[in-house]
This record gives sequence, C-alpha cells and structure tokens, in this order.
Amino acid sequence: MRRRTLLTGIAGGLVAAGAGPARAVGRRVLHVRPGDSVQAAVDAVTGPAWTIVVHPGTYREVVDIPADKAELTLRGATRDPRDVVIVYDNANGTQKPDGSGTYGTAGSATFTSAAPGLTVRDLTLANDWLRADHPEITGTQAVAAYTYGDRTHFENVRLLAHQDTLFVETTALDAFDRQYFHRCYIEGDVDFVFGRATAVFEDCHFRTLQRDVAFTPKGMVFAPSTARANPHGILALRSRITSAAEDGAYKLARPWVPTYETTAWPSLVVRDTRIGSGIDAVAPYTNMREAYPWQTMRFREYRNSGPGAEVTVPENRPQLTDAEAALHTRSAYLGDWRPRA
Repeated sequence: MRRRTLLTGIAGGLVAAGAGPARAVGRRVLHVRPGDSVQAAVDAVTGPAWTIVVHPGTYREVVDIPADKAELTLRGATRDPRDVVIVYDNANGTQKPDGSGTYGTAGSATFTSAAPGLTVRDLTLANDWLRADHPEITGTQAVAAYTYGDRTHFENVRLLAHQDTLFVETTALDAFDRQYFHRCYIEGDVDFVFGRATAVFEDCHFRTLQRDVAFTPKGMVFAPSTARANPHGILALRSRITSAAEDGAYKLARPWVPTYETTAWPSLVVRDTRIGSGIDAVAPYTNMREAYPWQTMRFREYRNSGPGAEVTVPENRPQLTDAEAALHTRSAYLGDWRPRA
C-alpha cells in the first residue's frame, strides 16, 4: 500500500453556546484510494472511534475486522454504494493456498467483522464466485459478509453473492448479538440471509436471482438459526422482496438447525413488507432437514402485501395478531441500542 495516500486526521469538536468547558472530540480518519488496501487501513487502526473512508474504485481483497477494532466506521466516500466495491471469490470448497484444506462457509467471506459497534455504509460487499466456473467444487456457499459483533450497523450497503450472501452470526452460542440493516440491497439465491443473530432489516430490498436449474424451489431468502433462549431472531420490516426468476420459484425461508447447535429454534418475522411474485405464495416455507419441520419453528408474518404474500392456505402462512406484532419491532429487538438516533 502507498502510505502517502493513507491519510490520518483528527476532526475537532464543536461546543454549543452555553455549554461547559470545550473538549476536543471527534474521530480519527484514514483514507483509502485505488491502489491502496482496505485491510491495511483496518490494520492501522489503533483504538476505538476510527473512520475509514474508501474512495471510489474496486478493491479486490478479503477484509477482516477483528474484535479489538471497536466502534469502527467503514464508509464509501460518496453516498452511492455502487462507487466503492470490495469483492473477492472464495467459496466453501475453495482450497486454501497453503494446502491446509478448504475455506468453509464462514472462511469464504469477502468481508468479516467481529468488532462491536461497527458501522458500514455507502459501499458494496460482494463475492463473485460462480458455480458454473467451478463444477468440480461441491461446497458452493460463497459469503459476501460474515458479521458477528454486537451493535453491527449496515446503512445503504449492497451485498451481492449467490448462496449464503449474508451470514448474521453471534460471538458465541449463548450470545444475542444485535445487528441492524437499513436501506440495504441484498441479493442471492440459496439461504442468502442466514444465521443466529438478532438481526433487523428495515427499508431493505431483497432480490432473488435467476438460477439455471430445472428444479424448484430454486432457493430461499432466509435461513435463521436462532438460539432457543433468544426471543428475537431475524426481523424484516417495511421492506420489499423482488425476483429475477419466474413466479413462485423461491421460498421465503427454511429453518437452519446446525449440527453443532441442535437445540436451535429458528425465528423469523416478516412484516409490513411487499413480497413479489417470485415467492411461492401457496407454500412459502420449506424444510432444510425433515427432522426439523418449519411448522415447529417461530415463523410468522404480519400485514405483508403483494402477490407473494397472498394467504391462500392459512396454515402455510402463520400470522401474528396485533398484540403479538407489538412485540416484534425494531426497538423490541434492539433494546437499549438506537443505531439511528
């Protein structure tokens, strides 16, 4: 990385009239430009409350933000998330260069963060690995972003991949880490929003991709793996779901009960959301394993609209009552954390 273009500065604080003694506040800032490395900027962060500003360009690298980079902000220099793209192409079954095995699902991620208080905004995170280019690989999960820190906030971010695009996880099996996604665009095909975090998606756009396979369903949007003790799993509200595939080709969700956490009780609430015709309205849910039928999971909907939300077989689309819906809100899920305050 060219150090001459990795700039550091401290912004001074402003004190309102009548306030107490002036005290310098602000964030230290690193700028990354094409030819530099985003990871090198992350490595240069030495404490809390840093901002990394990434200037327009495509950055082909893997970025890993460790837990000790708390309260970090990573943002694109413009408000258009298409201007800054961080992308790589590892898959679950991709062999590591050192010959130690394959990456696995989590290890395939282009972007990984364990940092509490992380904010990511105004950029694109992508994994452009394609099944068609690698017919010899059977582990086709290829993650764009793997996040498992409490108080993770994504704002105006595009997340692009095919299978397992966004892995919303927690730091431990018994942790209820909270994540908030606002005005984000997320696309994929199989289980492309999945994990056990308390994850709220508000004003987001989920898009199912066309997939050249003869069978249906071609994929699923959500695959929660919520811990049984956690009252809150994945919540999508005031969002929309569209599709590049034919009508009814996709399911809304299926439960994921991992082999390493067989007590999981997946939770998903989709409410006040427009669901397009790409979702199977008659039977929007399916099973990942027959031993864990979706009907025994915490799958609920409330006041959704659109052709993919039509309730034709009521038992296939469990609905919240008005009283129950009051328990499934952004504030109920995020508690004392107010990411938009």
